[in-house]
Amino acid sequence: MNEEIKFESGVSLTKKELVAWIAAHQDVADTNLSHQQIHMIVQLVLDGIVGALNQDKHVEFRDFGVFEKVTRKGRIGRNPNKPENEVRIPNRQVIKFKPGKRMREMLNNPEPTPL
Repeated sequence: MNEEIKFESGVSLTKKELVAWIAAHQDVADTNLSHQQIHMIVQLVLDGIVGALNQDKHVEFRDFGVFEKVTRKGRIGRNPNKPENEVRIPNRQVIKFKPGKRMREMLNNPEPTPL
């Protein structure tokens, strides 16, 4: 998988674009998997990640990175237009992503070796 990935212009990568790229990839094209089947596989992977995070597990993909659910502490917030009004912001769950060493190398090096 040493080919450069080219996606449509824009700021975001959509699931549809990812599915289309996977379907067109030379290692997948010969399998005759439909876009619908590839979409289902991608969705199952994403659902698995969310399910593991809901069970307070870390999700680690070696060389890619780690997803982790953390609790952000509650605090007192203020409206910048009316600083005298305080608003209590409760604790909340957020997802933290820490990129792996290999991903950091790939992002910082214009011609990295593949994962």
